[in-house]
Formats: sequence, C-alpha cells, structure tokens
Amino acid sequence: MNCVKDWPEPIVPVQSLSESGSRTIPDRYIKPPSERPSFFNSTQTSHLNNIPLIDLGDLNTKREETLSQLYQACTEWGFFQVVNHGVNPQLMDRAREVWYGFFHQPMEVKQAYANSPKTYEGYGSRLGVQKGAVLDWGDYYFLHCLPCSLKDQNKWPALPPDLRAVIDEYSAQVMKFCRKLMKILSENLRLGEETLQNAFGGENFGACLRVNFYPKCPQPELTLGLSSHSDPGGLTVLLADENVAGLQVRKDDNWITVKPAPHAFIVNIGDQIQVLSNAQYKSIEHRVIVNSDRERLSLAFFYNPKSDLLIEPAKELLTPETPALYPPMTFDQYRLYIRTKGPRGKSQLGQSQNSPR
Repeated sequence: MNCVKDWPEPIVPVQSLSESGSRTIPDRYIKPPSERPSFFNSTQTSHLNNIPLIDLGDLNTKREETLSQLYQACTEWGFFQVVNHGVNPQLMDRAREVWYGFFHQPMEVKQAYANSPKTYEGYGSRLGVQKGAVLDWGDYYFLHCLPCSLKDQNKWPALPPDLRAVIDEYSAQVMKFCRKLMKILSENLRLGEETLQNAFGGENFGACLRVNFYPKCPQPELTLGLSSHSDPGGLTVLLADENVAGLQVRKDDNWITVKPAPHAFIVNIGDQIQVLSNAQYKSIEHRVIVNSDRERLSLAFFYNPKSDLLIEPAKELLTPETPALYPPMTFDQYRLYIRTKGPRGKSQLGQSQNSPR
C-alpha cells in the first residue's frame, strides 16, 4: 500500500503538553467553532447512556427477543453495549491496568516505540499526514493481532512485564466474542450464519488493537480527544473507562454521551459491515470529548476483513428494487483514505457510495 513514510512535521505527545502545566492548549488543537463540544452542547441535547444495552446471556432463554434487540441496535443505532459476552471480567480489568502502566512509563520508554504513518503500529499522537492539520487531544498505541504475518510482539511494549501476555489472552477472548457476534449479525440478515465471516476471509480475517489515552486538558471545550468519524473496518469492540465518560455517538443530529456499564463492551458497526449489509446495518459517526480533571483510557479492538479481499454488498440481499449501494473495494484501498486524511466524519464512506447517505 502506498503511503507517506514519515510525519510531515515533528510529533509532540499530548501527554507532555498536559503535564507541562499550561492553562491553554496550542492552536494546533483548537477545533473550528462548529466542531467544538461547547457548540453542540449549547444547541442540542446531550443524553447520557441511551445506546441499547443487550444481555447476551439471554440468548439461550430469550433468543428471539435478544436477536430482535440486536437487529434494532444495528439498524437504528449502529452502537450498543453488551454484557455477559464471555470475556473474563478480571482480564478486562487487567487489560486496562497494563495499558495505564505503559502510558505512565517515562517518555523515553514510550518514544522507543514511536510509530510512522506507513503502518501506524506503535506509539503515536496523530492520525493523517496533512501538514498543518488541526490535531486531536490524545495519544495512542496501535498494534496488530492478526494476520500472523503482521503480528510482531517485539513491537508490543515490554513494560509492564505482563502486558504482552495479558493482551495476547485478551485479544484471543475478544476475537472469540466477535466470531459469535458475526454469526448473529448474519442470522439477523437472513443469511447463512457464516456469510459475513466468509466475506471477511473466513479464518484469514484481520484484527488489531488501538489503545487510546486522553490526558487531562486545560480547555476541553475547545478540542476533542478524537474527531468525529465512522470506523472504516468491520466491527469495533470498545473497552472503555467505566469511571470517566468520553465517547459520544451521533444520533438524529444529537450527540449522545455514553456511560459504560460495568464490564460491558461497547460495540459498533464499521463501514465494511454497512457495505456488506447494503446499508441495513449502520456505521455511525462518533467522537471523544476530553476532561480537565481526569485522564481517560480505552481499548478499541478492530475486527476486520482480510485486507486484499473485495468487499461489496452480499448478493443475497440484492434485488431490482434494492440494488447494490456500493462498488467493490478492498479494505486496503478503503482505509488508505483515513490513514492519509485522518478522521473526517463519514466522508470516506461517502466516497464509495452510489446513493445519498
């Protein structure tokens, strides 16, 4: 994949800016007025914890009701929370702890893993390679879990000492949960239960983890931790900070602030599943606000198609009345847009769609 090999300007970790003691943020992080949290909060209602909460433990006793809840969540919201998902709660807690441990290492330890826009793998502080772009108030660590040809644990942090083992087990359990969810999503589209997974490449799918760290911000009303965007991949499984709300989901022109339930995953549909479902399932814009008093950390696990497979609407869903809304495109081709330009609403999906959103 052709991509810029280096950043267009020096990278400054946001955590360093936060810890400098400055009462103002640099101009590079100040969003245009229409994109600031204060603009939306003053003109629109911000709700708390309104996305659907689904108990997967009810699949055995209330299967039809649970499937209906999931279908409604995917078609009307694109976001939902899941409890009783099968991932060990103590492992979830430890996964958060080891990454907090990494981000509190000395800067020279973190900088040893500094990334580049070629793959984004490692420790970073920006997305997109446009010089002079307005930046987000957050640092991150991006790593590959699958395919094995991309997974290099030497690029995973060595500190804390158990981080690699914890994230290996965490990613294995989350992938098992994703496989289960993919079958349910296929069933709800009245497709064979392996249809979506097969479209992803069967056993040759991709998986990666982005750990987001949002330091304290002296002027949170002027910036965002992560700009509004929809996820370019397949499924996103988010382990959020249960004590500090930050994720906002766009619904009917309102921004809904999500309060994570204890030991829940926040799941959202990515652009590739919107394409495969021919827009029955919705990939929804979301963003992250920051906090002046508390830092925040989240683990976003991305479950994606094999990067060189063509993704297009499932043929079983197409009729003369419901033609394909999207042309075939590989995931490699698709994600190059966001890797080059950074998060920009749903503009990357709009580039490939044949009808209005």
